[in-house]
Amino acid sequence: MPATPHQLTLDSPIITRLLPRISKLGDELFDAALATVPGAEFFPPGHFTDDVASRIISGVVSVLNAIEDGQDLDEQQFAELVAPVVQRRAEERIPLRLLMIAFFGGVRRLWSEMTEQAEHADLPDLIAMSNIMLDVMMHTTITMAETHSEVERSIYGSEREARRELCAALLRGAHSEDLAARADTAITAAYDMIAIQVMPADRSLPMADHAIARRRMVQAQQVLDELAGGTSALHTFDGTAGIALLPPTSGELRYEKLAEELASRFGLEVVVIEFGTVPRAELAESGAQIKEFGILARKLGRPTGTYGLDDLMLEYQLTRPSPARDRLASRIVPLIDHPHLLEALETHIRFGSDRKSAAAAMHLHPNSFSYRLRRVAELTGFDPSDPYDSRMLAAALTVHRLAEPDPTRLAEPDPARVAEPDPARLAEHDPARLTEPGPAPTGSSSETNPDASILHNMQ
Repeated sequence: MPATPHQLTLDSPIITRLLPRISKLGDELFDAALATVPGAEFFPPGHFTDDVASRIISGVVSVLNAIEDGQDLDEQQFAELVAPVVQRRAEERIPLRLLMIAFFGGVRRLWSEMTEQAEHADLPDLIAMSNIMLDVMMHTTITMAETHSEVERSIYGSEREARRELCAALLRGAHSEDLAARADTAITAAYDMIAIQVMPADRSLPMADHAIARRRMVQAQQVLDELAGGTSALHTFDGTAGIALLPPTSGELRYEKLAEELASRFGLEVVVIEFGTVPRAELAESGAQIKEFGILARKLGRPTGTYGLDDLMLEYQLTRPSPARDRLASRIVPLIDHPHLLEALETHIRFGSDRKSAAAAMHLHPNSFSYRLRRVAELTGFDPSDPYDSRMLAAALTVHRLAEPDPTRLAEPDPARVAEPDPARLAEHDPARLTEPGPAPTGSSSETNPDASILHNMQ
């Protein structure tokens, strides 16, 4: 007759040694599993903690309950613990092979914990525990393989990809009827168009980039589908930027909180550009424009929020190619080698006439701040303390930040402007600065300031 298998109980020494530190052991198993995955350190803190660590503890408790009841492990119960974790990782396109490596890294750590403290008398218990762990590994690996395969077939199936291709085709103005049939989606006469722009943290590992982008794509799809009334929204969002086409809103505001919702899920700043309802025939042209607005908002460093075209109209117009734009940008060129002067100019523009607060923001004495502004005037030919010149400098700084001027059209700085400014004007702000008289300006403002009509011509 075959020998009766040794029955493991909660009173077994190898179990009683583990029970007092079960919570800490769960963290150790999680760390051991994560340590086996190449590049795991490049993921954001807490990327795996929320759903994995707690389920490790639940899995250990399930094993202890089975031991206490003298029952075999519940395969369905293990599937319910493992499947959600694997589904999320599969949605992030983390390969099944890496998930397997992580799982067996945790199992190896548990086995080491038990064997390192085991004594010779514990051998029967260790053999019984090894059989239980084999069952755990069998149920877990089967669930991992089935779940990962199912996710790849469903979420990244041909229909989902066809919808992305359909959206891209509509934005190109290309023939899209066949794609609509593949995507099982009816093309409408008009769409609400929005652009999504994410300011991602720097990454240095492609796998982490890819996985995080995939997670954002899934999260964005869920949010956009809700806005689309439960249907599958069309979008080209790749985890960093993209355009979404949604059913028209019939006048109600549905996108006011979209940026905040996405930012909450991504953990990053998100800018949404709302373009309004666009007829199908105008999608290509509008798509090119809204993409520019999204890039513009990112370069401007706008905080999380939903922006309309009116919110970015001035900056957008300033970046349109023209001789005036390039001439404006050239006025900032003398400051490029003087970052402290650029910072002073930016702070002055931000605080306006409140020079005391501006100086405090830069941790400078007001006199030192005023000196830097005088140096800006000397190098650019525009006096920041003069209201008109200050507006010119603000426009020039915006153009410099947002546009790459055409070098062939950059005007040489006008010696009449890029020289010692009018001492009389400087003396109004700092009489102590005036040491010797200078030539008084002659002629009209247009004669002494060849750039005086720039802003007028750009309006």
